[in-house]
Amino acid sequence: MPGSQAFTRQLRLLTGSQYQTVFDHPKWKVGNAAFLLLATPCEQSKPRLGLVIGRKRAKRAVDRACVKRRAREQFRLRQDELAGMDIILLVRGRIDHPDPALVTLQLGQLFDKLLAKCRQA
Repeated sequence: MPGSQAFTRQLRLLTGSQYQTVFDHPKWKVGNAAFLLLATPCEQSKPRLGLVIGRKRAKRAVDRACVKRRAREQFRLRQDELAGMDIILLVRGRIDHPDPALVTLQLGQLFDKLLAKCRQA
């Protein structure tokens, strides 16, 4: 059964220390030319997602919002399988006028790669 459609506070990385834990000790890394996912196990039963999409990578707010929206969508679709993980999405390259379908495809593939790596471990 797919997870809830809400992206509540308990499903987000909120503080700098939560982000720092994932940055300092990522157990899994998957990426492509545009995005990088870092993940680490956590004590909580629900997964948490943090998004790092700076203005240097995506100048327009609408572009940043597009990537964030697609990332949250892919996270929600897989949140039951991602239970017990803290995940950070980083934008690697410049994003100007992203194609929403392509962003969705790339992020979906990354989350699938992450799940495959987690199953191997």
